[in-house]
Parts: sequence; C-alpha cells; structure tokens
Amino acid sequence: MTANAEFLAKFFPSVYCRVFDCSKPVPEDFPNADTNPYCKYADHLLQLFTSSLFLAGMVSSIVAGFVTRRAGRRTTMALAGVMFCIGAALTAGAVHVGMLVFGRVLLGCGVGFANQAVPLYLSEMAPTHLRGALNIMFQLATTLGILVAQLVNWAVLGKVKHGWRLSLAGAGVPALILLGGALCLPDTPASLLARGHPEEARRVLQRVRGAGYDIGPEMEDISDAAAATKAAEAVGRGAIFRRQYRPELVAVVAAPVFQQLTGINSIMFYAPVLFGTLGSSQASALLQTVVVGVVNVLATLIAVFLVDRAGRRPLLITGGIVMAAAQFTMGGLLGVLFSGGKDGVVLSSKAAVGTIFVVCVYIAAFAWSWGPLGWLLPSEVQPMETRSFGMALSVCVNLLFTFIMGQAFLSMLCGLKWGIFVFFGACVVVMTLYSWLLLPETKGVPIEEMGALWRRHWFWRRVVGGRGHGGMEHGKGGGGGGAGPAAAAGAK
Repeated sequence: MTANAEFLAKFFPSVYCRVFDCSKPVPEDFPNADTNPYCKYADHLLQLFTSSLFLAGMVSSIVAGFVTRRAGRRTTMALAGVMFCIGAALTAGAVHVGMLVFGRVLLGCGVGFANQAVPLYLSEMAPTHLRGALNIMFQLATTLGILVAQLVNWAVLGKVKHGWRLSLAGAGVPALILLGGALCLPDTPASLLARGHPEEARRVLQRVRGAGYDIGPEMEDISDAAAATKAAEAVGRGAIFRRQYRPELVAVVAAPVFQQLTGINSIMFYAPVLFGTLGSSQASALLQTVVVGVVNVLATLIAVFLVDRAGRRPLLITGGIVMAAAQFTMGGLLGVLFSGGKDGVVLSSKAAVGTIFVVCVYIAAFAWSWGPLGWLLPSEVQPMETRSFGMALSVCVNLLFTFIMGQAFLSMLCGLKWGIFVFFGACVVVMTLYSWLLLPETKGVPIEEMGALWRRHWFWRRVVGGRGHGGMEHGKGGGGGGAGPAAAAGAK
C-alpha cells in the first residue's frame, strides 16, 4: 500500500474506497463519486483537514498582532516556531483524525503568527531601496518550502512504510530553523524603540547597517514613525473605515481576496488530486506536482528581479492575462475530453502533457504577479495611521478566503467539473481590470506620499473628495518602492 493510500485508509476511508476501490458503500452526499472522476476526492472531512489550518491562522493572526506590538517581532517568530514544532509532532504521530486535525490547527496558529511577524521583520531590517525584492524573498522561501515538501512526498511514496508520517514530520524542520533564527537574531530597531529601548535600538541598527554607516537620519526617521504611530493609536483602529481611507481599505482587502480567487491555493493543495483525477497514477501525479513546484520557484525569482524595476502594475496585468488564458484553456480542454458521457476517460499521454503544461504556465504567471504582490501591496499602500490595523485586516482576509477556497474546492470540482477553471478564469479577468483601472503604481513612491498618490488617481480622488490623510503629510521622505524601515515602524 502506498503512503497516500495508507493515509487515506487510516483517516479518510470513504475517500480511499472511491480512489482505490473497496467494498464499502459510497456516502450519500456524493452519490456519483464512484463513476465521476471529478468527485473521487470530494469529502467534507478531508476538506476540513486541509482548510482548518487557514481558519486557525486567521483567528491567531489577530492575537499575533497584539503579541507583535507588545512583545516584539522576535518573540512572535519564536512562538510561531514552537507552535509549528508541536503541530508537526501531533500530525506525524496522529492515531485518529481528531489528533490529526488538532495538529493541523496548531500549524495554522504558527502560520498566523509567522505571517504577522516575518514580513514586518524583513521590512524593518531591510535597506529601503531593496525592500520590494527582500519582501518577495519571503514568498520565495514559501515556494521553496512547497517544492521540498513535494519532493519528500514523491520520495516516500511506496518506498517507506508509514511514509505519510515522515512527510508530515518534515514540517518540523523549517519550524526548528525559524525557532533557532528567532532566538539568535536581534529584534528590529523599530520594535525596540517603540517598546522603550532606544539605546538597544541604536546598537542593533548600527550593527545591521555596518560600522561606517551614518544611522542618524534613519534613526530619526524611525523615531518620527514611532511617534506618529502613538498618535495614530489615539485615532483608533477604525480609522481605515473612514471615507478618506476608502482607497486603502479597498486595496488591503482586494489584494488577499483576489489572490485566493485566482484558485492558486486550491490547485497547489490538491495538485496530486487534480492530476490523479485526470488519469495519472499516484506516483506520476506527485512527480507532476514536483514539476509544478519547480516552475513556481523559478517564476518567483522573476518577480524578485523585476518588482523594483518594472513596477507592480505591469507584473499584475501581464500575470493576469496569462493566468486567465491558462484557466480558460484548461477548462476548454477538459470540457472536450470529458464531454459526452466520457467521465471515466483516462487522458492520453499527449493530452496529459498538454494539461501539465497549461498548469505550469498558470503557476508561473501567478508566481510573478499576485503571489508575491498580494502580500507586498497591503504593506505599502497605506499611510501610517492605518497600517497597523490595515495589515492585520489584510492577513485575516487572506487566511479567511484561503480557508473558504480550501473547504470548497473539492466540492466545486465535483459540481462544476471543468467549469471550475472557467470560474477562476473569470475571476482573474475581473482582478486584471482592477489592476489596470483602479490600482496606482507604487514603485518609487515614498510611503509618506501614498495618501497624495490616491488623491491624484482619476477615480479615487472622487471617492475621497480631496480629503487629507492625517499624520502622514508631515512625515519624512523614505524613498524606495515601498514602506522603508522607518515607515515600517508603524506596522505594529
């Protein structure tokens, strides 16, 4: 029995019976699962196992925002590492599905804490002119982790007894790295200053920038940002819902929603399932998933290279056009192959190669556009007085929609069949129009001028009615394509 089959037989026996055939009856909620290849993996409990991580991450990110402000970025990253380690141990050693799901929830809490603290840590430690590229390195590390996980899954398939336990235990390796790094690295100067440690903040900044670097102007910038943040706290967390901040509110919510409506996480989570649905063997499906992971990493490198050169909007628009074309092509291809009562058909080798190629094109376009920029944009389009709550809101929305899509994807695949790709393609068309018409270019715009950028926009200037953006107008120039280290001090 393969590792995948062993895992399904132990925790999700009804799915095992559909995929590998057994004498147990098919559940009533998916009556056509035995004959419809799109429904073989449709199971509410399996979807809950997958998506529970993101629901837990959404809830924990709210707590993580408080911990990040009060205890610092370093402590929050260390707590994330601890939760990752415990979650990996529980899932790898699970003896029943409840233990498996609980471990998954703890992993989700680690995701919530890490997503809140790590981007802030990178923003506040990075030189301003490299901020865009270094932020995307966070996404690059994520894609590398996905690729390593896919390689492990492929390596243990049918070769190692209880190989699924080894796959799940592998999450403990990056968890230990994160925990070790958090214990060895210093906290950020911005966080130290905000928590009342100015001398330590100065020492850390000098060590990070180098002995010959004049930290005076940057330290003054960080001090101004910290003071602006305290003033912003008096304004209240609900400031972003006021009319003058309507463009920023739309941007920080639209970025994570659109990122998930590309269908990327659903396709990445269930890529082996998808390829298996299309007729591949379990081993071939996992190997094809590894190929997708390699494409994901290489295309993310394109974003690292171009984001501070070409700008944000060109990457979003070109990525959207390519993704939409790939989704419609995939839907049309599968619609033809599985039409006319051919639900049980196995794809020919040429059709299978064509399908994998289209998926890889789609993954590449996502990786240079909405993948990294879905995280970068919310961090740089806001003025100081909304950044703290705005970033927390963006993380929550991202994880909420990841949960929704993860919970719904297999049922949508079962119900819509090839039409699910048309659905995602239509969503990509909408978000590409949004990028073209409603999103201003933020490359090279100092964080202090973001409010003025929105007020100059042909559409948003009518929405805000020419109102100011509060405390940001007095700030100092930061340079670079996003919120530099000084401005990032306010994202607490």
